[in-house]
Amino acid sequence: MTVEIIGPEAERHLDWLTHCDALTAGHRLPRADIADSILYRGKDTLLNRCAWIDGLGSLVKCATVHPGNAAAGLPTINGAVTLYSDLTGELEAVVDFHLVTKWKTAGDSLLSARHLARPDSRKILLVGAGTVARSMVQAYRAIFPQAEFTVWNRSPATAEAMVRDLGVSLATDLPQAVAEADIICTSTMATAPLIRGEWLQPGQHLDLIGAYRPDMREVDDEALTRATLFVDSRATTIAHIGELQDPIARGVISESDIQADFYDLPAGHYRRRTADEITIAKNGGGAHLDLMTATYILQAWRHR
Repeated sequence: MTVEIIGPEAERHLDWLTHCDALTAGHRLPRADIADSILYRGKDTLLNRCAWIDGLGSLVKCATVHPGNAAAGLPTINGAVTLYSDLTGELEAVVDFHLVTKWKTAGDSLLSARHLARPDSRKILLVGAGTVARSMVQAYRAIFPQAEFTVWNRSPATAEAMVRDLGVSLATDLPQAVAEADIICTSTMATAPLIRGEWLQPGQHLDLIGAYRPDMREVDDEALTRATLFVDSRATTIAHIGELQDPIARGVISESDIQADFYDLPAGHYRRRTADEITIAKNGGGAHLDLMTATYILQAWRHR
């Protein structure tokens, strides 16, 4: 078997809406077997994520998260992705880690917005101005081509660079920016809530991306109790991420408050029910989403 080595040059053959369709199709297959090994050293994290979907294939993704790299101008997240044949177990492809991570992460939240955000959404607030926030501008425009983007960041200099590079607007008053937005996307390293439930307005949709550890939160308890809650995967969020683990442990919300995950898409349960409800989607990632994304990239590369 020829092993494909796929680098960032494959991106020009990818399309956000086609990718969303691939993620949806992946959730019609048998439920993924997934296993994570997570190690911590202070603020640094080593994740070894594996997934196997019968009929699609298997994947191993090793990721390192070193927040301190940003000060040295280095990527905070690095790693490697290997994709294996479902039939024989042979190595099929080594896919660029950053390409898979970008499209998996942004595609995950885009798929949520496709089903949960109001179709007439126009004002999108990005809380955080890092690599993920930049990719979300590209992704959201696939569904909301007329969207107006505003960015808020703890470090004004980082947000100002995004304003210069992407032509988005700068927000200095976070509560006001939240109140005025149709979609709020958080992609921060916050360990304490940044978004307050009292700021939220009827009909808003929140994509929560940043929190990935038990000690991380981006929204407060009131936001969770005011909103209808969704997750990309119950298996990779409820017991592992502070955004849900902490309030569930304290009895603020329960697991039954989570209305659906992506495996409920075929049955039509992953959706907004009224124009006025506030929806929250927790993007927890997971190797099964990496597997669906890497397979999509491999197929697009082979058919380029």
